[in-house]
Amino acid sequence: MATQGFPVDLTRATWFKSSKSGPNCDNCVEVAYVTGAIGVRDSKDKAGPALVFAPGDWHAFVAGTRDGAFGRS
Repeated sequence: MATQGFPVDLTRATWFKSSKSGPNCDNCVEVAYVTGAIGVRDSKDKAGPALVFAPGDWHAFVAGTRDGAFGRS
């Protein structure tokens, strides 16, 4: 799995889904923690592209999500 602009090898990454996802969820987001980065991909397209975030950016996104920063108005 190639990423552009961020030299991270995700080919051996261990991907997981949220514990809130059902066991047969094929319409989910998967996350992988690798050294120096966090990968995010669509569970329906495991061989497709992944987004790659720096740890601080990922943690800010997760915190914002928990705090309702991205809620619908």
